[in-house]
Amino acid sequence: MKQGIHPEYNKIIATCACGNEVELGSVNKEIKVEICSACHPFFTGKQKLVDSAGRVEKFMKKYAKHLNK
Repeated sequence: MKQGIHPEYNKIIATCACGNEVELGSVNKEIKVEICSACHPFFTGKQKLVDSAGRVEKFMKKYAKHLNK
């Protein structure tokens, strides 16, 4: 390997918005994520719907005949 051209590899703590922290290695100084395996619906089995201006109801109303087959 050539000397002086590679970034420094650090052990860091990646922090999620839910408060979960994971230790990992990276060339970044810190990593902040919005969603992780501790709060993601696929891994937890819990679905969280963030309804902005009735979008879910609008979608359900629009596609009701297709969803109720």
